[in-house]
Amino acid sequence: MTLIPVGAGSPRGPDPERSDAARNRELLLRAARQLIEECGADALTMDRLAERAGVGKGTVFRRFGSRAGLMMTLLSDSEAAFQSRFMFGPPPLGPGAPPVERLIAFGAERIAYVQEFGELARAADVSAHNKFDVPAAVLGQRHLEMLLRAAGVNADPWLMATSLSATLDPERLLNALQVHNVAPERLVESWRELVTRVTCCGDPRCAAGDEVLIQPLKRPVDPGKA
Repeated sequence: MTLIPVGAGSPRGPDPERSDAARNRELLLRAARQLIEECGADALTMDRLAERAGVGKGTVFRRFGSRAGLMMTLLSDSEAAFQSRFMFGPPPLGPGAPPVERLIAFGAERIAYVQEFGELARAADVSAHNKFDVPAAVLGQRHLEMLLRAAGVNADPWLMATSLSATLDPERLLNALQVHNVAPERLVESWRELVTRVTCCGDPRCAAGDEVLIQPLKRPVDPGKA
């Protein structure tokens, strides 16, 4: 398997850039990151970026194609790093751990990713024509589907992967984190319980080559019952 960029890109790979085009690209990306740091991702528009970078608006559109293209370019490095970890990195996120453990680790890592890059990821999703067909989103869902099949889930693993992917949607996670003040640890525990139920149907022992015991979740102690 190879890494898939956030955007579609060229099937022949990236076209070589002239030195001046490469400089313009870095200038625009640096200006975009500054605007996001100052005002947030939602405030980043092509007009404001052109003004900050001191170039014409047409230059920005020629470079990135659209606002979605700009957002995806800004996300490419972090998304590629995440892909590398779940495809080639150490277990339990990477190969070598039982599939249920990898599923749990995938969700935990994605929640941490959204904590760091969520505003940008949400803005990219909103800007994209069809966020579900973006190559990086397709790769993530295929990875979940592969792990579900390896865990012995036979009830339409593709559809189940779609449902699990929706749970990790950046906008949904940001709403829980920022609006409802849900602690990241609670989101991770909820994901763990969801994956355990999906893959084990309530049975605490899961078939993953050898049987893997899923430890029960630690729940907060009610002070009144302590």
